[in-house]
This record gives sequence, C-alpha cells and structure tokens, in this order.
Amino acid sequence: MPAINIEDLSEKDKLKMEVEQLRKEVKLERQLVSKCSEEIKNYIEERSGEDPLVKGIPEEKNPFKEKGGCVIA
Repeated sequence: MPAINIEDLSEKDKLKMEVEQLRKEVKLERQLVSKCSEEIKNYIEERSGEDPLVKGIPEEKNPFKEKGGCVIA
C-alpha cells in the first residue's frame, strides 16, 4: 500500500479519512484500564520465574560470558 502524503489531500479528503478512522475505532471493544493492568500484572508475575532478565542466566548456559581474561602488564 503506497504512503499517502496528507499535505496533497484536499480538506474534504482529510475529513473523509478521519471519519473512516473514527468509524473503525468506534467498533473496537474497550476495556477498563484497571482490569487490563491487573491482568498484565498477573501475567508478568506468573512468568517472572522463567524470565532471564529477572532471574539471570546460569553461567554454564550464558552464551555471552567471557571465554578468557586479558592481562595488561
């Protein structure tokens, strides 16, 4: 789909695009932020034990650990 340059459109075309977008958005099912945030929090807490950013990576499985040291004398 080619990109549309908004500056090249007439005011009528811009308004038509805006109405189309609003029609799409009005059909979306909305949920309370408080409910969604609780679900996200539970999801994160349930999986935090498996998360290497929270738990860390065991040295034997760490592909980025240094192979050898460097000594500067």
